[in-house]
Amino acid sequence: MLLVTGGCGFIGSNFIHLLRRERPDLEILNLDLLTYAGNLENLAALEGDEKLQFVKGDIADSRFVENLFETKDIDQIVHFAAESHVDRSILGPGIFIRSNIQGTQVLLEAARKNWSEGEGRFVMVSTDEVYGSLGPTGLFREDTPLDPSSPYSASKASADLICQSYFRTFGFPVVNTRCSNNYGPYQFPEKLIPLIILRAGRDESLPVYGDGLNIRDWIHVEDHCRGILAVLDGGELGKVYNIGSDNERTNIEIIRLILDNLGKSEDLIEFVKDRPGHDRRYAMDSTFIEQSLGWRPEVDFSEGIAATIKWYRDNPEWLERVISGAYKEYYSRQYGSK
Repeated sequence: MLLVTGGCGFIGSNFIHLLRRERPDLEILNLDLLTYAGNLENLAALEGDEKLQFVKGDIADSRFVENLFETKDIDQIVHFAAESHVDRSILGPGIFIRSNIQGTQVLLEAARKNWSEGEGRFVMVSTDEVYGSLGPTGLFREDTPLDPSSPYSASKASADLICQSYFRTFGFPVVNTRCSNNYGPYQFPEKLIPLIILRAGRDESLPVYGDGLNIRDWIHVEDHCRGILAVLDGGELGKVYNIGSDNERTNIEIIRLILDNLGKSEDLIEFVKDRPGHDRRYAMDSTFIEQSLGWRPEVDFSEGIAATIKWYRDNPEWLERVISGAYKEYYSRQYGSK
């Protein structure tokens, strides 16, 4: 059985959809605490799938996690569950320490105690933000020193290093992935692309940090999920795999592209004070995963971003329920009486 933590989040739910298309017979256990960004409705299309189980729980609760391993035949883990928004980590770092660091260690320890030697595989899903900020040239490689700038990225870097320590100390079967900025369906509308689509659609102002020239390497979420699956299947234990798309764009370029697609005026753009510790540029070197596992990004950005904008425009009910908080009622309807 494959345990997917955070499977109701943006990337986790897209990963489960990919698995179900490509591996319909795989048994999946989806563990999610259903915090503000965990939306069970993201998997509504898979209702009735007997090989997909859902359990609500906290990865940082050691007693709960240990019981899960004792009662479920878990032999693989893909670990998405994390607090992930930089702005929220600046406002309140504590929950990031608990979820991202403590939660990861609890999962590692429960798996280590329950797996025999030579058994299991644990994929730690991380971020390019652990590397810090790049200058105007160069790319992040797997051996680039970690230099996180925010409480969020520092908590992810800590979790990465804990995973690496379990491999080196205990021989634990862990592999790390680090990915660039994702876009696509089911992303919580605090992140740049869905936020701009939402606010522009309402003709509301579009706040842009600093000069808007911060650069990110954008990858479609399905390409990322295929990369994770490749690492789950064949990644070398103890290694780190960068997953990027060689698609650098400034924030203001992304915003203008969305405005153009929606036929909205750039007068909506409002430059605001930059956030503390705002990294200037990220860019990934994905040579290792491409050469060793044969993975490459497939989604062309111009097509992917157009399809993403269309998805949000075609799913206003999903978006409105997320904004209002009504999406949280779905769990109660599905599991409240069980």
